[in-house]
Amino acid sequence: MTADGDVDTLLPLPPATFHILLALLDQDRHGYAILQDIEARTGGELRLSAGTLYRSIARMVEQGLIAEVSRRPPARNDDERRRYYRVTSFGRNVARAEMARLAELIRLARARGLTPEPA
Repeated sequence: MTADGDVDTLLPLPPATFHILLALLDQDRHGYAILQDIEARTGGELRLSAGTLYRSIARMVEQGLIAEVSRRPPARNDDERRRYYRVTSFGRNVARAEMARLAELIRLARARGLTPEPA
């Protein structure tokens, strides 16, 4: 597990990791709900395979970015096979640091006159 002081050692985050953290910022989700959130938020531009998702989740749990939660929805709204995940405070700090890193890259590119569309 990574210590709270090691935020910078995880940067830059792989895109899948950052998107998983974003999916968990507002609520606990199970794997399929994470996939659905990412696809909806990116307008279908990013579609993670189940293998990529679950390998990423296992690594993120080991790193302390997310944690499996034991509290579950009522049985009538749940499937007992599902595992639910929540972003940790360390994971939130890492997501903030990645956002700051990306914002700085954008600032530097704009300072050089780079724009998303050809001028």
